[in-house]
Amino acid sequence: MKRVGRLFLGAAALGALNTANARQPLSRTGRSSVLAFAVGWPTSELPLHAIGWQALATLGFIRKGALRTPAGLAGLGLTAASWAGLHRIWKDSLPAGEIFDEALREALGDELDAGDRRDEPMTPKPALELDRRRIAVPLSPWRKRYVAKESTGLSYGDAGKRNTLDIWKRPDLPADAGAPVLFQIHGGGWVIGNKEQQAMPLMSHLADQGWVCVSINYRLSPRATWPDHIVDVKRALAWVKENISRYGGDPNFVAITGGSAGGHLCALTALTQNEPEFQPGFEEADTSVVAAVPIYGVYDWTNRDGTGRADMGPMVGKLVFKKRIEDAPEVWDHASPMSWVGPDAPPMFMLHGTNDTLVPVEQARAFVSMLRAESKNTVAYAELPGAQHAFELFDSPRSFAATAAVTRFLDAIRAREGHTVDV
Repeated sequence: MKRVGRLFLGAAALGALNTANARQPLSRTGRSSVLAFAVGWPTSELPLHAIGWQALATLGFIRKGALRTPAGLAGLGLTAASWAGLHRIWKDSLPAGEIFDEALREALGDELDAGDRRDEPMTPKPALELDRRRIAVPLSPWRKRYVAKESTGLSYGDAGKRNTLDIWKRPDLPADAGAPVLFQIHGGGWVIGNKEQQAMPLMSHLADQGWVCVSINYRLSPRATWPDHIVDVKRALAWVKENISRYGGDPNFVAITGGSAGGHLCALTALTQNEPEFQPGFEEADTSVVAAVPIYGVYDWTNRDGTGRADMGPMVGKLVFKKRIEDAPEVWDHASPMSWVGPDAPPMFMLHGTNDTLVPVEQARAFVSMLRAESKNTVAYAELPGAQHAFELFDSPRSFAATAAVTRFLDAIRAREGHTVDV
């Protein structure tokens, strides 16, 4: 009985520690920050599920008599405190929509209302709603609804599977619709990931609204060496410009987004439109975009202002660049979106969480400040209190609020550009 009580106390302590880490990460530097992310990310976005798992474990310990011991009673107290903390995390995530609205209104003013009033011929569906079913099963099979077999794994280059893309669209979208296009780049630290893992709620919602969305694979390190990654992104974007009209998309209205490493590639692509350095062999191809939405992206590999991670350099140098920054400073500099900030940047909307332990929120703030000082275009920024890295992957309050906010931002840009869909 005493052993069961001690086991319950230990499990309760781990649960409470996990809750505390989800509310305020226990580490933001070094390898421990990766662990803080790994356990804190799902808990911070799915706190109700954490309560459920802890409740099941607690019930099991109670049935074995844990509450007949002082240690077991202490464990119950810790568990109750953990549940209270998890409930607080859930409540704190609910105002995300208000935060996004304030950020967009600050950046767009009355243009936000113009975008909200767009009269779309595809009869837009209401904004995504986080109903009980989606709360219970936070990974909806979005992809199955909008990716037809003939639009899967299309080749845009000669690197096999790593040079393929998927096209998302409504089955009833006419081939000559001229619909707006979203170009999605997955993350994964430039070494893992694929086109079927991220931005599912966003692409499904936009496809529902009559958009055409494109998710791509690109070559990954350590097999690939920089700038292979950005060259692939540019090559895929050039393919979209040349071919997307056959799938109902408008090649003259292509916006770009991506998260984490995909956020880095998204920002770099947006700021280096038609840059020959990153378009070897297809220098004349059009790689311009009308808007960019980098999400929790890396904006500088040189850590020029101290807002990045000092420990990222060795990993990136070994796996991605295959050379140290001391040996090729210009390569590292040109790979950093901060180095390309200028007056001609397209409209940009950055999203980041304050609890991000993989990419410091301070770097996002610095990047936004640079853009606002230099760019002649719209710069919007939303910072989500309590959000970890990869906060928009699950069907969660923050994820759905982010989806609605990105849609509103892009619709405002469409209204500004006078873009219409011809059905």
